[in-house]
Amino acid sequence: MASKWLLMAPVAGALGIAAGVGADEFLIAAGEAKQDLKPATTLPLSRVVLFNSGVGYFSRSGEVDGDARVDLTFPEADINDLLKSMVLEDFSKTGRVSAVSYDSREPIARTLSSFAINLNNNPTFAGIVSQMRGERIEVAISATAANQPGKLTGTIVGVEKQRVPAGAATVELEVLNMWCAEGMRAVKMSDIQSLRFSNPIIESEFRRALEVLTLSHDNGKKAVQLHFAGEGKRKVQVGYVIEAPIWKTSYRLLMADKDKPYLQGWAMVENPTDEDWNSVKMALVSGRPISFKMDLYNPLYINRPTVEPELFASLRPVTYRGGFGNELQVSKKQDEALKELDKALKDTDGTRLGAAPALAFGAPVRESGLGRSVRPNDPNAKFARDTAAELAQRLGHGSVGNAATAGALGDFYQYTIDHPVTLPRQKSAMLPIVGKEIEGTRVSIYNSNVQAKHPLLGLRFKNTSGAHLNQGPITVFEGSVYAGDTRVLDVQPNEERLLSYAIDLGTEVDPKAGAGKQKITSVKAVRGIVTTVTKITEETTYKVVNRSQTDRTLLIEHPNRTAQQFKFVDTPKPVEDTPEVFRFQHTLNAGETKSFTVKEEKDVTATVSLTNGAENQIRYFISLSEASPALKQKLEEALKIKGMWDSALRELNQISADLQRLTIDQDRIRKNLRETPKEAEVYATYLKKLSDQEKEIDALTAKQKAFVTDEFKARKKYEDYLANITD
Repeated sequence: MASKWLLMAPVAGALGIAAGVGADEFLIAAGEAKQDLKPATTLPLSRVVLFNSGVGYFSRSGEVDGDARVDLTFPEADINDLLKSMVLEDFSKTGRVSAVSYDSREPIARTLSSFAINLNNNPTFAGIVSQMRGERIEVAISATAANQPGKLTGTIVGVEKQRVPAGAATVELEVLNMWCAEGMRAVKMSDIQSLRFSNPIIESEFRRALEVLTLSHDNGKKAVQLHFAGEGKRKVQVGYVIEAPIWKTSYRLLMADKDKPYLQGWAMVENPTDEDWNSVKMALVSGRPISFKMDLYNPLYINRPTVEPELFASLRPVTYRGGFGNELQVSKKQDEALKELDKALKDTDGTRLGAAPALAFGAPVRESGLGRSVRPNDPNAKFARDTAAELAQRLGHGSVGNAATAGALGDFYQYTIDHPVTLPRQKSAMLPIVGKEIEGTRVSIYNSNVQAKHPLLGLRFKNTSGAHLNQGPITVFEGSVYAGDTRVLDVQPNEERLLSYAIDLGTEVDPKAGAGKQKITSVKAVRGIVTTVTKITEETTYKVVNRSQTDRTLLIEHPNRTAQQFKFVDTPKPVEDTPEVFRFQHTLNAGETKSFTVKEEKDVTATVSLTNGAENQIRYFISLSEASPALKQKLEEALKIKGMWDSALRELNQISADLQRLTIDQDRIRKNLRETPKEAEVYATYLKKLSDQEKEIDALTAKQKAFVTDEFKARKKYEDYLANITD
């Protein structure tokens, strides 16, 4: 079946708003008025596809006859998603999508003032008629003493107010002045029963203004009108993606002693809209498609340069710095503006298409201001057609089947509800999606971080339902008795998973951690850096008692410390490993007690750089039995060299101490000399002692210089030796 498409989506870099029609064909007011005079066609909701990413695909389909208009309303928050995703289709060879119009974001007063009849400020009957001076009308007049009942046809001249006597007083009346075939007529506004405009465009404007007023009662709603052009009855369809609550799942797991576990799954869907879903086809897609919001509703404007006409420039006095400089700046701004516009009009593959309708596959469409056309045989037009066809296949009629089974949809998984769904507005429903026996084995699962004393009753099951299981809670029943609750993450078909739903009070586990061992296994030295390898061994013993009357299959979850370089030694291989735990499986008969030991070890490497202060470290390495005899010999030689350096350092320190003692004593003698008279006998004694000390200081200073050199050489020899120890 041939079909024509209109995509309200930025495909191939442009927003398509018409298919196979020229701009003048759907923007002429008279053409719109002709279509608006017909009552709007209703397109009932026919298909709903809900996703896990917070959006839903909604499809409407039905029949239209000739030129038709479909009126829809959406919350303002959904308009951006609508503009991004709306897909329209006319299945007739002669039909086409004419246009899609929607309410702007302008204030209601500004929108109303844009119509031929301004309904702002609650105008009166006379006020409305006054706005239409010069328009032809048809009025029905009631019977009064002044005139006979009937109809008048004429042109509005105006409305005036006249004062007429009413008893002892006068009252003010509004009078409509009309130009009729027989001349001017004055009709009291109170005598007019009905008034009709002869111009269909005015009728359409009036009705559209009233529709805007109606929608303004709910400020959060916006009107969207779909226009279809063609002949005869034909099928049309519109689909769109808007925000919707994610659908959720919950399961019931029935376990019996001999039969296979039976899994029943329910999907919880919600209808948050203001429209009832009546007998719609529904599909639930399990997956995480990328979805985002983009502001397409607000108008966007590009800054354009202001260029002055040459006429203005010629009327100005000549300014020698204003001419070429200004023209160059204007030219530069033009180039920049064109580059920005060109960039804004690029599509995703880097080809410019322009802001005009890129999906008008009939007549060529010219770019605004850039002088380029996109013709039917243009590769860009072909790209647009191919994209439309692909979206038609995915969203229109092929992605959601009627089978009551779940099936893969690329990287997603979908559940198709086998019967039409009816769900009133603002209501929720539970729909069955899974009902199959699955393979499963009862187990007890022990993890000390979950329950220190008892394992948990659980089930190791394999998803043999043939469907992807979406994450959700599971209520477990043993026979007809409630056994507990659990939760499962997404499970692919044929994938195995563990469930736990209750505490196993009949089984007790007592984990005991060993003292642990550390042993140095090797000592190596390379250029003064000593590396030691220490093997750390840890043990955990699980003592298990099965006090119940039935056998148990016990899964012990032991922490996975692979990231810490631990590995198992003298321990059975685990039956399963996850990033968090290793699982060891053991079978316990009723009343049996067992012990299970997990032994782990790892090597820890430490490095020490030998420096001139590492004497204690050297003695420690010499004491290690793991150090080789050659290394010990080199380290002992290092201690001998260290002893020579220590001896030179002691001599140097002794001389420095003697010099400090003499300096302090000289200060004392000089102080005494200042206080003692020169004639005193002790004065001469002080002078002699001071002279002797000066000679002694000179001798010690000479020795100090020699010992400083010796100490430096001894220290350097020690440091060089340490830096070259290798074994």
